[in-house]
Amino acid sequence: MPALVLLGAQWGDEGKGKATDLLGGSVDYVVRYQGGNNAGHTVVVGDQKYALHLLPSGILSPGCTPVIGNGVVVDPSVLLSELSGLNERGVDTSKLLLSGNAHLITPYHTEVDKVTERFLGKRKIGTTGRGIGPAYADKINRVGIRVQDLFDESILTQKVEAALDFKNQVLAKLYNRRAIRTEQIVDELLGYAEELRGYVADTTLILNNAVDEGKVVLFEGGQGTLLDVDHGTYPFVTSSNPTAGGACTGAGVGPTKINRVIGILKAYTTRVGAGPFPTELLDADGEALRTIGGERGVTTGRDRRCGWFDAVIARYATRVNGLTDFFLTKLDVLTGWERIPVCVGYEVDGERVDELPQSQSDFHHAKPVYEYLPGWSEDITRAKSFSDLPKNAQNYVKSLEEMSGAPISAIGVGPGRDETIQINSFL
Repeated sequence: MPALVLLGAQWGDEGKGKATDLLGGSVDYVVRYQGGNNAGHTVVVGDQKYALHLLPSGILSPGCTPVIGNGVVVDPSVLLSELSGLNERGVDTSKLLLSGNAHLITPYHTEVDKVTERFLGKRKIGTTGRGIGPAYADKINRVGIRVQDLFDESILTQKVEAALDFKNQVLAKLYNRRAIRTEQIVDELLGYAEELRGYVADTTLILNNAVDEGKVVLFEGGQGTLLDVDHGTYPFVTSSNPTAGGACTGAGVGPTKINRVIGILKAYTTRVGAGPFPTELLDADGEALRTIGGERGVTTGRDRRCGWFDAVIARYATRVNGLTDFFLTKLDVLTGWERIPVCVGYEVDGERVDELPQSQSDFHHAKPVYEYLPGWSEDITRAKSFSDLPKNAQNYVKSLEEMSGAPISAIGVGPGRDETIQINSFL
């Protein structure tokens, strides 16, 4: 039985929650391996809509064990609030497992995040202000607070004190903010300890044993490939690795145990926050995609920037992730256009390029080269098989598959759980 990685193949918000939920009934474990509550998934189950920010989407599947791996940064107040909200709606959250090695987002991380963005002004990155970057920075600087530290007051106090020695200098002298007291942070964090204790486990051991026993384990990335700190549009990226390699470090499972890597693609392209976006539309078509597609960030509440499908990005995602399959989402949003542009390459300084430019400057100045595919007007939301789609919609999917370099194995034709065409099994 397979171990699968499921990740975003664009700038995030591609519909990973729908894909994960689709697989959830057949999967034993769903694992978040990176990111924090800056990533949002919307999952529609019947007439119920769930907005998940930190929890794995598999928490909505009764037979599935949701796992937050060591590569995630966890805001304990957000986690407990999200669990409480689901419990109130009748969702069983008792099976959640939380790695003791996951790092915590503290109030001083969110404070540093917000004041830094304000200080940068026009040069700001466009972070969510939720402390994710500063928490990862502390992890790399070896002054981070881990979940396991909540259960040793002495160690917790020492670590918070060490972290604040420097941060208070920055807050007070650079940003003119009031210093944060160690006792205030320690008391708040200790207040979460007992509520979280029952969820904490050696998740690396559990997941490796599960794979060895033939159980199906799904590793779920937040954000998307082009937001990866190493492989994305740096510096306009997140602070972790949503790409497939991040699943190994963020969950503690070796690469030889991964069988398939599934990339989620929207039938068009969106991104949230600052940074280059070659196919971005600032016209009526862009507004139509935003309105019809409901393109507003689940976590941020910000309108998403919208543009036509970018095959250059899709090919890049196939390469850096080793993608075996694509899940194409939101095909229904494109219904009604007479013809649909698809970006097949870029023009950079007067020259045609067909792969992602290595230079940040070149990518910033890249202009899309479009091919135009005929559109369709028929309602496709009730399609149950590929042959049910209008011929032009079939041709659009086939063209995207050929341009992107991996087979499209499933297609989302609506927001509902059952509004999906399965072409090839992921399992």
